Amino acid sequence: MTSKITYLGELRTTCEHLQSGTTILTDAPTDNHGKGEAFSPTDLVATSLGSCMISIMAIKSKDLDVDLVDSTVEITKIMQAEPRKIAKIIVSLHLPDTTEKNKVILERAAMTCPVFLSLHPDIEKDVTFHWK
Repeated sequence: MTSKITYLGELRTTCEHLQSGTTILTDAPTDNHGKGEAFSPTDLVATSLGSCMISIMAIKSKDLDVDLVDSTVEITKIMQAEPRKIAKIIVSLHLPDTTEKNKVILERAAMTCPVFLSLHPDIEKDVTFHWK
């Protein structure tokens, strides 16, 4: 098993990562009967995309001698009403400047991360790389 999820009531869960014991609280969003006091399940999907992209880039960056420490990823999730689902995820990556060759390699790595490849093709993914 990877995780164990316990429903706490009032549209809230606690999710435990079994290998580490780390927990995440989820809450339904305010636009779907919840309190919006924690990540919603769809927030986690969108956030997982950004986390996966930067992680895969960081793995590749070691071979390129590029330091991605303090890089950031901003995520915006846009929901569709009927049927209720994620319609679009906007990803804005802010990264240290590097050579054009390294940028191409790292951008390719990000766009082939497992979460990106696992998301349904109907979910629009708007990805921007900001090299500074």
